[in-house]
This record gives sequence, structure tokens and C-alpha cells, in this order.
Amino acid sequence: MTATVSHDEALANARRLLSGEPGAALAQAQAIIEAVPTSAAAHRLAAHALRALDRETEAQAASLAAVGVTIHDEAMVDAALALAEDRLPDAEGALRQRLREDATDVAAIRMLAEVAGRIGRYEDAEKLLSRALQLAPGFGAARANLATVYYKQNRFADAAETLDAVLGDDPDNPAHANLRAAALGRIGGYDEALALYEELTRRFPDHAKLWMSYGHMLKTVGRQDDSIAAYRRALAADPGLGEIWWSLANLKTIRFDAEDRAAMEAALLAAEPDSDARADDRLHLHFALGKAYDDAAEHEPAFRHYAAGNAIRSGQLGYRAAETSAAVDAIIAACTPEFFAARADAGDPAPDPIFILGMPRAGSTLIEQILSCHSAIEGTMELPDIPALALGLGREAYDDGRRWIEALAETPRERLAELGAAFLQRTAVQRKTDKPFYIDKLPNNWLYTAFIRLILPNAKIIDARRHPLDCCFSNFRQHYAKGQAFSYGLADVGGYYRDYVRLMAHIDAVQPGRVHRVIHEALLDDPEAEVRAMLAFLDQPFEAACMAFHSNARAVRTASSEQVRKPINRDGVGQWQPYEKWLDPLKQALGPLLGAYPAIPADFG
Repeated sequence: MTATVSHDEALANARRLLSGEPGAALAQAQAIIEAVPTSAAAHRLAAHALRALDRETEAQAASLAAVGVTIHDEAMVDAALALAEDRLPDAEGALRQRLREDATDVAAIRMLAEVAGRIGRYEDAEKLLSRALQLAPGFGAARANLATVYYKQNRFADAAETLDAVLGDDPDNPAHANLRAAALGRIGGYDEALALYEELTRRFPDHAKLWMSYGHMLKTVGRQDDSIAAYRRALAADPGLGEIWWSLANLKTIRFDAEDRAAMEAALLAAEPDSDARADDRLHLHFALGKAYDDAAEHEPAFRHYAAGNAIRSGQLGYRAAETSAAVDAIIAACTPEFFAARADAGDPAPDPIFILGMPRAGSTLIEQILSCHSAIEGTMELPDIPALALGLGREAYDDGRRWIEALAETPRERLAELGAAFLQRTAVQRKTDKPFYIDKLPNNWLYTAFIRLILPNAKIIDARRHPLDCCFSNFRQHYAKGQAFSYGLADVGGYYRDYVRLMAHIDAVQPGRVHRVIHEALLDDPEAEVRAMLAFLDQPFEAACMAFHSNARAVRTASSEQVRKPINRDGVGQWQPYEKWLDPLKQALGPLLGAYPAIPADFG
């Protein structure tokens, strides 16, 4: 009999003993481990037997030991290779087979969670990782993965707390520390995040991405010179990292010189045009070069680079404009006057939230900066919670987040109140003052205006609107860290603007007076009149401090962070004009909206 057969037979015998004689099964498993220390199956059997004997601490250690020897398991090595090569169906099939054989294989559970996370099934990933940590609390890789899953779900406080434990076991891991600092920044823990970045950059002075992340945080809190210095340190460590160049460009307030352009062009040439691995570097470099040539008033190469960067990102995201239009159609069909009347005064009655929504790049950050200077209103940031709650409702009812409007129509009044209370609870971590009102300025909430009206009927809604060509072309020139998939094609961004205006016009018709619209150009022309009108809508008295918004030192996370630290100006008006000859797809997509702005065409629909 071969050693392999003896090993397999011994495992089979231990499994037979497990249900009735866990002590004997443990002895058998330990004998196998003594003979074959790399037998992951024997370590897992020992964990099973120890649990049956109520020796949980030892069982957890055995589960963790099984993880450590997984590198000797051929099937798991194959599954890991499939993951590394992004052959997710192959990896998932192999891992599910392993878990059918042994549902407590924590290495397989963690790897299956990674599969789930890669395809966006974060709730599944969270459940799997929680199970792995229940079986093996010391499994640091699973805990780090769980922190990432929390971060991806916008649960930043949970991510930061989980990373505390991860860093306690692995204090020298810069990736984990970087993620913790980022999570702290997302819940307003800027001082702690900056202190962590300062420590990390001292310990890892040549780590380009740490310097870049430090630059992001410095930008957020308004330390622009320090931010630029951090980005330049990052470039010294890795001049080919395109995201750093884009981070400098995204400050909007610096001008690249000829030396910078030459360095970016060289980095672009080195980024291997046929390599998918360098696609992100290329797209960031294209967007940064677009800004650089725009600064030099060289509009043809500027547009060429903008178009190239957008093409790469569009291919990555695969935006489907028809889905947005269909969603708007479904909302308009459902949201009749009778729909709202039947649910009047449902939802949570709290008046605290103020929603500023509309298109990105339409002036919402300026409005938030103005209002956050008021003694009764706190600015926060773009909060992800309204879409998360709406899509969660769709998944609960139909296993499809996109069907949230159908689910909303079937939601009982008490559940609407629960959803409103859930928003207030989820966003409480963002409130750092005792001001009675606070702002959520996520632009994309326009799609969920009906949802907001039902779950928070006393919340105020402000719609920020900007000239369609200025707004849409500004989006086309902007690379977003995540989301905004519509913005990477001229026709797509024009169609998205149309859908946004179409839905908001419907809301105006069926919920008159419930949304206050701020036309960006009117705000630039007569800021005090527009600010007074906004505050009247919010039932707040005018305060002169709102007119000195540019001196407000609050943190700002959006692409407009530096622009709103200057007095009102018209720098952004008409920036599309030098590029007009390339904008026909955008104009065609906008259709009659373009000539009618800021009015809505009578036959628009």
C-alpha cells in the first residue's frame, strides 16, 4: 500500500469516527499530521474533532493551521491560479466543490469571498469572510479582506475598526494602513488620517502610492501647497504612475509646463499600449495631458488626449445608456400624483437632511460650500447611502437592485419610515457639529428623488443645474475615481443630461414646489439673490457668512475642492467653446434642451 493510499484511508477512518468518537477521530487526525504535516485535510479534521469536544480555542488554531499548509494542496493551488488569471468561473467551481466536501475549509471560504467581491457581490463576500473568521479568528488575510469589503460597501467606520485589528497583527503593512487612513477620511477623521499618512511616509519614503494618498487627504483639507509637494514626491518615486499626474491635474488650479508635458508623454510611451496591465496608467496620463494641453491653449492635442482617455475608460465600464433611460421611464410611470398622495406623510419625519443633487460638475460643491457657512447647516460630503438603501430595497423584493421603484410601490408605510430612519442612522457618523441640518451632496441622487420624498418627506431637495454644454463637456474632461460611467462618451453624457432633466421636470409636475432649482449661471450673476432664495426655501434666515464661503476651511472631497476656495468667478463658463467642432455627438444627444436652456421645451419628453 502506498503512502498516499495510507493517508487517504486514514483520513476516511478519521471521518467515520468523527460523529461518534471525536476523541478517537482527533487522535487519528493528529497521527496523520505527525506523519504528513502538510495535510490540510488532517488539520481541518482535527478542528472538527476539537469542536465536537468543546475545545474551541484549539479548534480555531487547527483551522488556521490548515490555511498555512494550503500551498501544498494541488486543487487549491489550481483555484488560486484561476483567481490570479481572472478565470472566475473556474475558480468558483473548484472552490464550491471543495466546500461541498468540507464546509469549514476557511482558505476556500476566503477565496470564494474574493470571487464574490470581484464581481460586486459584496454582501455574499461579507458573509463568507465572517464565517471564515468565526472558524479562524486569527486568519489575518480574511480580516483584511473583510475590511476591504466594508470599504467597498461604503461602511467606512466598520472598515476602520476592522483595520485596527489587522494592523495590530501586521503593523508594517503599508497597504492596510493606507486603507485605514482612507476610511478615516471618509468619516471625517481627517486629523487622525493625516497623522497616519505622516507616519507612513516617514517609514516608507519611496512608496509612491502612499505619497499620492497623502496628497489626496491634504487636498481635501485645503492644504494645497502641501498636497502638490506630496504628489511631486510620489512622482519622484514613480514617474510612470499615471494616477499621480492626474491627481495634480485634478487640482484644477495648477498649470503644467513644457517639462511636465514631456515627462507625461514619455510615461505614456512607456506604458505599453498593448498591455491591459497599464491601461489605468494610460487613461490617467491621457486625462492629465488633456489638461496640460488645454492650459497651453493647444486644443487639438488636448481633445485628442481627452478622447483617448475616455475611450479606455468607456471600454472598461461598458455604460448602457438604455438602462438609465428605462429606469427614468419606470420612475415616471410609477410616480403619479396619486402615488405620492397615497403615501403622504409616510417615512421618517426628521427634517435634518438637505439633499443637493443634479449632474456632476453642475455647481453642487459651490452650493454646499455656501450653505455650510450658515450657522444651522453642516456640510458633509457625497454620501452613498440613498442609492445603497434604494438598491437594497430592490434586491430584497426582486433580487435585482435596479427594480427598486417597483419595490418602493409595494413598500408599506412603516417600512418607509424604517428606511428614512436607516438613512439618518447610517449618516450620523458624518455629523461633527450640533447644527440641526446637514447636507448630502451626492449628485446622482437625482435618480432617487422619489425615494427621498417617500422615506424623508420633510427633507429639503436642491437641484443644481448648469448649462448643458459647459456641464457635459466638463464631465467629459473629468476622470472620476469611481462611478459616473455615463461621462466617458459625448453622446452618453448628453443622453444622461436629458434623462436627468426629463425626470426632474416630471417631479416638478407631480410634486410642485418640493424641489428648489439653482441655475448655476444665475448664481454667478447675482449670488446674493440666489443665496437668499435658497435659504428661504430651507426656512432659514439669510446670514452674511454665506457670501464669504471661500474662506471656509472645511474639508471638501470633490473635484471642485480648490475652485470653491476662491470667490465666485466665471472661469468655468464657456470652456466648451474652443472644442465646439468636436462636440456634435453631444449636441445631437441633448436635442431641444440645448436651445431652450434654462427653460424646458414644451414638447420635451
